[in-house]
Amino acid sequence: MASQPFELPEFYLPWPARLNSHLGSAREHSTAWARRMEMVTPGGAVGSSGAFAWDEATFDSADYPLLCAYTHPDATAADLDLVTDWYVWVFYFDDHFLEHYKHTGDLAGARRYLAGLSAFMPTDPTARSPEPANPVEWGLVDLWNRTTSIMSADWLVRFAEATRNLLEDCVWELTNINQGRVPNPVDYVEMRRKVGGAPWSAGLVELAARAEIPATIAASRPMRVLTDTFSDGVHLRNDLFSYQRETQEEGELNNGVLVMETFFGTGPQRAAELTNDLLTSRLEQFDNTALTEVPELCDERALGPDERARVLAYVKGLQDWQAGGHEWHTQSGRYMNEGVTTTPTSTVLTGPTGLGTSAARAFTRLRPGARRRAQQQSHTPFQPVGHLTLPELYMPYPVRMSPYLDSAREHGVDWARRMGMFDSVPGVESHGVWDERRFVGFDFAHCAAMIHADAGSEQLDLSADWLAWGTYGDDYFPVVFGASRNLAAAKACNDRLSAFMPLNGESVPEPTNPIERGLADLWRRTAGPMPTAARRQFRTAVEDMTASWLWELANQAQHRVPDPVDYLEMRRKTFGSDMTMSLSRLAHLDVVPAEVYRSTVVREMETAAQDYACLTNDLFSYQKEIEFEGEVHNLVLVVERFLDVDRWQARDVVAEVMNARMRQFQQILTDQLPRVFEEFGLDESARRVLIGHAEGLKDWMSGILEWHRRCVRYTEAELRRRHAPPVASVGTSQPRTVSGTSRPGGGLTPRQRLAGPTGLGTAARIAAPKGTTGLRSPEAG
Repeated sequence: MASQPFELPEFYLPWPARLNSHLGSAREHSTAWARRMEMVTPGGAVGSSGAFAWDEATFDSADYPLLCAYTHPDATAADLDLVTDWYVWVFYFDDHFLEHYKHTGDLAGARRYLAGLSAFMPTDPTARSPEPANPVEWGLVDLWNRTTSIMSADWLVRFAEATRNLLEDCVWELTNINQGRVPNPVDYVEMRRKVGGAPWSAGLVELAARAEIPATIAASRPMRVLTDTFSDGVHLRNDLFSYQRETQEEGELNNGVLVMETFFGTGPQRAAELTNDLLTSRLEQFDNTALTEVPELCDERALGPDERARVLAYVKGLQDWQAGGHEWHTQSGRYMNEGVTTTPTSTVLTGPTGLGTSAARAFTRLRPGARRRAQQQSHTPFQPVGHLTLPELYMPYPVRMSPYLDSAREHGVDWARRMGMFDSVPGVESHGVWDERRFVGFDFAHCAAMIHADAGSEQLDLSADWLAWGTYGDDYFPVVFGASRNLAAAKACNDRLSAFMPLNGESVPEPTNPIERGLADLWRRTAGPMPTAARRQFRTAVEDMTASWLWELANQAQHRVPDPVDYLEMRRKTFGSDMTMSLSRLAHLDVVPAEVYRSTVVREMETAAQDYACLTNDLFSYQKEIEFEGEVHNLVLVVERFLDVDRWQARDVVAEVMNARMRQFQQILTDQLPRVFEEFGLDESARRVLIGHAEGLKDWMSGILEWHRRCVRYTEAELRRRHAPPVASVGTSQPRTVSGTSRPGGGLTPRQRLAGPTGLGTAARIAAPKGTTGLRSPEAG
């Protein structure tokens, strides 16, 4: 192999690697099993099925049992054998797929082959599998039968889905290779989770640690984030070690280092450092979630002692996997690993030894994490950043306008007044969250008239009212709960909202504030005509959006600039885009099957559009949020802290992310959506609905961009008017201005006075008693 294309970076290694004592027996067992499945043959000759096979030297040098012994250090001998066989199978599948489909470019054959593998993982115990015909199928049948006797039905469903994602989304990789397309960073991280198989690995952690996640919390945000951050850490680490083999020998385009290289236009060394920075950030997000969100989740769901013990064992199992996976990469012959620093559990120690050197090595392993925490928690709020001029944004679609705009404007003001959005509310001293002048300037009807240009008059009124309600709620939470730092009250307020969205005609409580009053009215007008299943899905989408406001408050409490990946994925919820798109899907469930909307292509099409719209808002609202609101939830700021660049450079990165997502959206419409029509055998009416959905997304993106360009909400003049000091009475001193925001008595807003110190160590404030922690949330738009 040629010399390494870059020097491996300094890895963040917060957890020690440990080795399972049953390694020897696992090696013997896995070798025998791989030979029996014809994955390993003498000299790598094809077996009875004519399929690709490893030779003994290739199999032995990879040392998959060592991987499993490191990643599952406490597993019993029998469980280690089973898990090791699963890993032998998945690596064999990867190489088999490379040989038979990636190298040949046989996309159609790959789809047929991958779709057929699901039949070998029946979750119904009465179902029969087809007859296996090659090593991948022989191995899958054997492993599935051995696993079903151990794990619950709930786990089997989740694990089967993760395995199908791992198998079927290989088509995404193959499509990129055939088109010569290096994915953009956002698309890559999300798709790599499925293709790379780490969610599948997380399922095997549950098996090996006998730490099955309680079904009541398996789909919750904290558990999803643990799995996602674990997955991203595993995959980004693998990308660094496998870059040389994949790019120089296999012609691979789906590698995180190459993605960074291409997107940022930099060399391999800098791209490797950026990839490692993201890896560190994801591990930091894992820790933050485990420490701040998981305990609260266990309390909320009233988990018993045994269930809590399983959750803790699962978290520990994921940590063991990260540590052990790194150690295996440093020793496996499958990867480039020259010059990498090994941990003290290695058979060979690098550097000096003796008194004090273990502490030095520990600091080296922890140093990247300390740097990352400093980046996240040293931001100074309310900085006078000034107006952020914007670059040209790529928008290929024209703006269309509803003919009912004027009537929607008139309706909107009357509706907001009736809901009480201009009234004083508890927590706001002498005024409402909004007044009528501000509402008119926001002009939600104008936005609705562009994003739903073909809506009838009543539908347009409803659309504008949803925009007003969502934005009011996102303004209400920081104003009412932010200055008081009362997260408990914010959560109680959010928990009540579900009661105003009855599924089966249940009575609703008496509304106590404009959010409840508005939601009750909107739910009646929107969900009333829906069937129960659609109503349930829509309520979940609304709940996801309102819960995201609490996520923002929690980050404000910790004075923590979010991790880039967590920010982007939660931004779709805080912006309300998931809720908006669910309405479009639910309106046509009788025409387009739900599995079509869940397909990779349709979801990628939607998230690309969502990101374009969300980041439009971040660019236009930068001064409002950073200078006037002390905000941390803005991608320009997130990029500033992550890349250690100024706001102008960060602005350009955000704009390029938007442009990349728009190009991806266009590519999906041109090349991939027609494939969905064929794969699902959709009739003409279903095809028309999906095409109409795509056309609606075009209107949605172009309309949101145009609304931001026209709306006074983000103009410096409006911001300074809104935050201008009140006129002082005769004989009183003039209020002092701070960063464009002023108040009597020193000029600080309540949020500024309560912000407290910043910098390293200040995150300890999260340990304050419930209800006393400093909280703030952004506005969505």
